[in-house]
Amino acid sequence: MKITGLKTFAVNAKMRTWVFVKIDTDQAGLYGWGEGSLEWKTRAVVGALKDFEAMLIGEDPRNIEHLYQKMYRQSFWALGVIGMSAISAIEQALWDIKGKVLSVPVFELLGGKVRDRVRMYTHLGGGDMKAVYETFSVEPLIELANNVINNGYTALKVVFVPYSKTIDGQNKVRRFADMFGKLREAVGQDIDIMVDFHGRTTPAMAIQYINTIEEFHPFFCEEPVRPENIDSIKLVTEKTKAPIATGERHVSIYQYKEIFEKNAVHVIQPDLCHCGGLWAAKKIAAMAEVYNMGVAPHNPLGPVANAVALHFALSTPNFLIQEDMLTDVPWRWDVVETEITSENGYWKVPTKPGLGIDINEKEAKKYPFKQEIIHSNSIRDDDNAILDW
Repeated sequence: MKITGLKTFAVNAKMRTWVFVKIDTDQAGLYGWGEGSLEWKTRAVVGALKDFEAMLIGEDPRNIEHLYQKMYRQSFWALGVIGMSAISAIEQALWDIKGKVLSVPVFELLGGKVRDRVRMYTHLGGGDMKAVYETFSVEPLIELANNVINNGYTALKVVFVPYSKTIDGQNKVRRFADMFGKLREAVGQDIDIMVDFHGRTTPAMAIQYINTIEEFHPFFCEEPVRPENIDSIKLVTEKTKAPIATGERHVSIYQYKEIFEKNAVHVIQPDLCHCGGLWAAKKIAAMAEVYNMGVAPHNPLGPVANAVALHFALSTPNFLIQEDMLTDVPWRWDVVETEITSENGYWKVPTKPGLGIDINEKEAKKYPFKQEIIHSNSIRDDDNAILDW
């Protein structure tokens, strides 16, 4: 069995562009799908996927780890998020092929299921970028949160942390705490609320923000500071009582090493479309397990990424909860053919071989790539200085 080619599909989905890859083989009707969607780097990822094609032609697609090592190590230059997103997409497609060859769902190849359903959470506003990232008033915040709950979710994520300077005044801290308190009052004690800081703050500000909402018991506070400095993240963890999470912007197992060695957080968030794919994520999760850390994968991406995340969650003991973005565009399920379904905030166990999905290429081509909105262009201080979004 040999790989004969690679095709890419860039599908504009309003808030993001989904980057799908199809790996073809010399066996009639046998192919695999993967996803490497990366915000505002679509053309770069598509180019990287085509660059890797020459390494794959003629290889046996069942030798997944071998091909991962070939792409990673023989690239020579250290791979950043663009190269790792391309590898992740290819690696996922290889698992899809292997599951089809063996006539089993992918999670059976990853150790089998350790749970019977997978808990999900989502963001406010679905595919409306401003609703997700700029809901800074109480009334729309509560309305959007209730919409999420009415769709069956028992957990949701909010991103109303103020855009912050190195040090900001008490007004922002008080306004943030007031919004969280009113949200908690509105949704009750049975709904878990995660706060995505989106790397907008420094340790000095993150500690103040988190300590003011301690009484409302956030499920976790995500990426309180930019991810490059692990000591800064660890400082926030040490000075606050709420669980702290990070990891969506770390790629490869090597970038997680310092997080584990320093016990820097309580929850890690690898993105299976950026960290190297399913097997790399399983390695990261295994390291996290040694340090008693939970795993809550990052995934606001497309339908192939959802399928991949489901197989990971079903087979990973220290999995915690799964992010999704299922309401970004109304035609999401026209592009993908799948048996994967959800009920009351949980994904059900799939039974089809491989990842259990197929892309309707005709439908996908109805939404060709176009330049995404660069949301971060508008994130400025009152003196026009650039802030983290």
